Amino acid sequence: MFIRLAEQHRQFVQDLVMNLQALAIVLERKGYLASCYTCGGQMNSASFMVSLADSHLIRFLVSDYGITWTEMRDDRELMKLEGAEAISQLQELANLVKYQLKPSQSVPAMVTGNLG
Repeated sequence: MFIRLAEQHRQFVQDLVMNLQALAIVLERKGYLASCYTCGGQMNSASFMVSLADSHLIRFLVSDYGITWTEMRDDRELMKLEGAEAISQLQELANLVKYQLKPSQSVPAMVTGNLG
């Protein structure tokens, strides 16, 4: 049972890394500064970053050791989430792409905090 769960977890992390890479590409095409870096060819970890506005940065880290979402503004941490909550925030960010918002438009408060 545990070997099967470990393999499912590895596959989940790989799927998440691939989706982060795709999201970074799409966000860049929409005019955001975005990147996704992986270590090695195994796709078992990634560092995803996107700048939503001046001094407003989202960092999403995924590895076998955990998943974290960190939102910063003016080099101060606004919010840090882990696990399922971090992935939920990632969905909110993906909705920016889905609804085709531009960096200069209003974005969901849950993702960006106070832009004003």
